[in-house]
Amino acid sequence: MKTLRVLNNNVVLARDDKGQEVILTGRGIGFNARQGKPVDPALIVRVFVPADGRDPDHLAEALALVGEEVLRAVVIALGEVGIEGRESTRPTLAIAVADHVAGALDRARRGVVVEYPLRAEAQALYADEYAQAQRLLAAINERVDPKLDPAEATALTLHLVNAGFASGDLSFTYTMTGVIQQMLAVVQRQYGLDASRESMSAARFITHVRYLFVRIQQHRQLTGHESTIGTGIRRHYPEATRTAQRLATIVEMRLGESLSEDEVSYLALHVARMTMDADAETGPDAGA
Repeated sequence: MKTLRVLNNNVVLARDDKGQEVILTGRGIGFNARQGKPVDPALIVRVFVPADGRDPDHLAEALALVGEEVLRAVVIALGEVGIEGRESTRPTLAIAVADHVAGALDRARRGVVVEYPLRAEAQALYADEYAQAQRLLAAINERVDPKLDPAEATALTLHLVNAGFASGDLSFTYTMTGVIQQMLAVVQRQYGLDASRESMSAARFITHVRYLFVRIQQHRQLTGHESTIGTGIRRHYPEATRTAQRLATIVEMRLGESLSEDEVSYLALHVARMTMDADAETGPDAGA
């Protein structure tokens, strides 16, 4: 790899053997580096490959603004717990986490404690990411002083969830969390369910809605199967379809984008699964 631009002693913008611009981090990697000269591979700790049309220069500058020790702690921790490998196509994740950790460390030094209002939602709706965030927090705490409060796992969870979206801020994730809560509440009230978020049907529903949000943001909603699958779902599950249409209205009101007929049909399918699973659990033979 050849150096294109030195941001500081620990961040370098370079061009790899494939001709694409990459961001390299590592302690001392920018020291004595010169434009057009090869980068010492022994100094490379992490390789960021900007994707989705993101500007490499802008991302490199953002990484360079993060303190050396914090960036190093986060980069190593992300790799150690298996969230990111040595090569990453999501530099915004490292930037966002490092920026958050820097702020959390500053609050910890000043004795400021933050209570995150979405803790229960993060644990319930994003169980996998919450478990990852706890491991990530533990790995970060091995490398920073003072240690961060366990409550920071909630914020880290939201950053991990947000990494699946194209936007660089958490606003879309906050909105998604609220909408999922609202949709579950509608289904529970409509059918008198006490649907535990730990149940398989609820977990499938949450997963489906999360990917629905990704498709909405990427403008890639499901379409084209209306005459076959969608029609069959609506015919077999008319009540679930009516509920799904209510859920689609919520999405449109909150996000300003209407759902395709196929998306509504698949929502209906997941609603039907939730009600059928609940009926099976409460049926006369449920305890047999």
